[in-house]
Amino acid sequence: MAKITYIEHDGTEHVQEVRNGLTVMEGARDNGIPGIEADCGGACACSTCHVYVHPDWVDRLPPREPMEEDMLDFAYEPDPARSRLTCQLKVSDALDGLVVQMPEKQI
Repeated sequence: MAKITYIEHDGTEHVQEVRNGLTVMEGARDNGIPGIEADCGGACACSTCHVYVHPDWVDRLPPREPMEEDMLDFAYEPDPARSRLTCQLKVSDALDGLVVQMPEKQI
């Protein structure tokens, strides 16, 4: 399990333990955390699970795959360094302590 902090755009924090093998998106969805819509259900076919990864975590995550890079073009105000799609981040013990912040809105 990994403890993940989800921060809403308004600063409200949600700290959740998420089972290994799930995605960061599924952890938000399963725990009713607002701000991650995940319209495509995790198929990397939309950008509605977009977040900004805390700067301390950017280099600790696996690199973006080309499909994620393409979908981030459709995200609301993507940050070239910090934006990720939570459906593409698989939870493991290595993600314990991850902090992500939701954008103002998802498109």
